[in-house]
Amino acid sequence: MKKRFNVTGLCLPERHYMADISERLEEMKAYVDAGDYFTVNRARQYGKTTTLNGLKRRLEEEYTVFLISFEGIEEEVFSDTGSFCVRLSGLLYDTLDFGEVSGIPEDVQEEIYLRSVEDSKEMNFRILTNLLLRICRRADKPVVLMIDEVDQAGNYQVFATFLGVLRDMYLKRDTRPAFQSVILAGVYDIKNLKEKIRPKKEGVSDSPWNIAADFEVDMSLPVKGIMYMLEMYEHDHHTGMAVGEIAQMIYDYTSGYPFLVSRICKLLDEVIAADKEFSGKSGAWTKDGVLAAIRKLLIEQNPLFESLMGKVDSYPELERMLYTVLFVGKDIPFNTDNQAVMVASMFGFVKNMGGNVALANRIFEIRLYNRFLSVEEMRESDIYRASIYDKNQFMVGGYLNMRLVLEKFVGHFDELYGDCEEKFIEESARKLFLLYLRPIINGAGNYYIESRTRSMGRTDVIVDYRGERYIIEIKIWRGKEYHERGEKQIVGYLEDYQLKTGYMLSFCFNKKKKPGVYDRVVGDKKVIEAVV
Repeated sequence: MKKRFNVTGLCLPERHYMADISERLEEMKAYVDAGDYFTVNRARQYGKTTTLNGLKRRLEEEYTVFLISFEGIEEEVFSDTGSFCVRLSGLLYDTLDFGEVSGIPEDVQEEIYLRSVEDSKEMNFRILTNLLLRICRRADKPVVLMIDEVDQAGNYQVFATFLGVLRDMYLKRDTRPAFQSVILAGVYDIKNLKEKIRPKKEGVSDSPWNIAADFEVDMSLPVKGIMYMLEMYEHDHHTGMAVGEIAQMIYDYTSGYPFLVSRICKLLDEVIAADKEFSGKSGAWTKDGVLAAIRKLLIEQNPLFESLMGKVDSYPELERMLYTVLFVGKDIPFNTDNQAVMVASMFGFVKNMGGNVALANRIFEIRLYNRFLSVEEMRESDIYRASIYDKNQFMVGGYLNMRLVLEKFVGHFDELYGDCEEKFIEESARKLFLLYLRPIINGAGNYYIESRTRSMGRTDVIVDYRGERYIIEIKIWRGKEYHERGEKQIVGYLEDYQLKTGYMLSFCFNKKKKPGVYDRVVGDKKVIEAVV
């Protein structure tokens, strides 16, 4: 069967191009070897199911592994103890019936089957516990239990009671049979079930899952993992791509978010390669092709983006936090006791960068910029209308004339906002420039904020446009010394990106300022500065 890139459901090595996750599996196996019970809490479409299946394969030589899932289980199953215990027994038996588990004696298999068809009124946790103890006692090898999609059960008291059963087995495992390891996978933190499904009561303080080890494994895809996937693809298709360069570029935009990595690759293989502009796979698997795939990704609707936007719409405090991070540049401490930070972190939208909140990847960042710079806002913005009028002037010889972009922006800004208060400029400067920039590059380029420079004082906007990269530093004037330090810093970034020319947009409140665009030479670099 011909392999393809997969973005829906389980990825299988024999059918799909997959990143190398062997190091991740070894790290997870170490938890199992140590006898840890733990939860894999990661955002949606982060490869949890694929990882669990890979781990099952890795463990099977040494362990008897039951991998079940709560996905699709109807609510009635969680309505009472008997129904839940019967269904759980059925899930365990299904793995035996389909030959997914070995090493369980036939009489134990028969008992599991009988419990799976038991009258729910006759079934309870005592019977289920005895069944689980018998499985662990009679199996040929230590038993590992994995449960995927546990979020399905998260709202129900019966599941908390089941966790209590597992906890009791864990605490008594020195004297009684028990699972070697129990692994739960989902988006939500199972440790917080106490708060989620039952009110606080005096004398009730323990979570039913407080025995779980902290799961510290990084499940993002590293550059070398992406390279492994692309090398397999290249072996089959011989595109001539620069594997390392393309892998790094995909990582730079996605930070290794598994769905985003696979989606970009799938677009390159199936959509960009079919575009007349790129003339096949060899033309698609290039820097320009990756940028084209990213542009298509940014405008599509998919479950991940729907989740992102849905949470932003549902949590006003989350929306305010993200707006502050993106446009105001104010540092927000990464404190998961803060509801907005907790929600954003749990769903994978933000990450901890130096103790402060940062967007998880460039794709999410650009998508959120596009949301906040909404159509309604654009229609009301004078600076946006000015850009629409100007936008056909900026292409010269196939390249974007960024100097002219800055010249036009300075003129419009002085005319429209020259009399505004300093506070308005500080809070709106970056937003106004992006409003002006967006229609100019729309359809042919991407932009994002360099995370290392996101602050109230200065920001580097990186523009990728038709294969060329432009760095524009946006800063508020804080004095000559600060200005000179900023020039040195942008030179450092130009070195990083191997560029000779950079751009500065300075918002200055000194009444003696001279608005305009000036060329400066700093070392061996050229810095074009616009002052407004």
